[in-house]
Amino acid sequence: MHSKKKLLQALSALALVEGGYLVPADELPSQFLLAASDVAADLGLHPDWINPGPAGLLEFGLPNGFLERCETITLAGLTVRIADRFDQIHFKLYAAADQGPRSKHLTDLMNLDPTDDELHTASQWCRTHDPSAGFAESVSAVIRHLDSQGGSDAS
Repeated sequence: MHSKKKLLQALSALALVEGGYLVPADELPSQFLLAASDVAADLGLHPDWINPGPAGLLEFGLPNGFLERCETITLAGLTVRIADRFDQIHFKLYAAADQGPRSKHLTDLMNLDPTDDELHTASQWCRTHDPSAGFAESVSAVIRHLDSQGGSDAS
C-alpha cells in the first residue's frame, strides 16, 4: 500500500470513463468526490489529492493507446486509472514547454528519465496540441535541456 499512497499523493483527473469512452473531467461527479474524500481520509492524503486540472487535453486528443496503457487501482469503491509512464512523458513535456523551465513539470519529466525515442514521440504529440513555431521551439528547448542534464539517451 505504501507505493500506492506515494503514487496517489496528487493526481490530476484528466477524464472520466463512461461506457468505455473518455469524457472531460471538467467537473467531477459528487459521488466520485465523496469516494475520493474517503480515500484521502483512509490514506492520510491531502483533501484535494485529485483535481480536474488537465481536462482540456482531451480536446486535441491523447496519445494513441492511452486508456489501454493505464494502470487501474480500486480503493474504497473508487476506481482510478493512472496514466502510464509513456503517457506521463507526453503530458510532462507538454506542460514543461508550456509553463517554462522553472515549472515542476520539467523536474517531473527528468525523473521519468525518457529515452530519445519517447521524447521524439512525445514532441510530435505535443505539436498536435499547439502547432505554433514558438511552442515547437519551447518543446525543443526542453529536450535540449534534458540532453544537457543527461536526462535522455542522446549520444
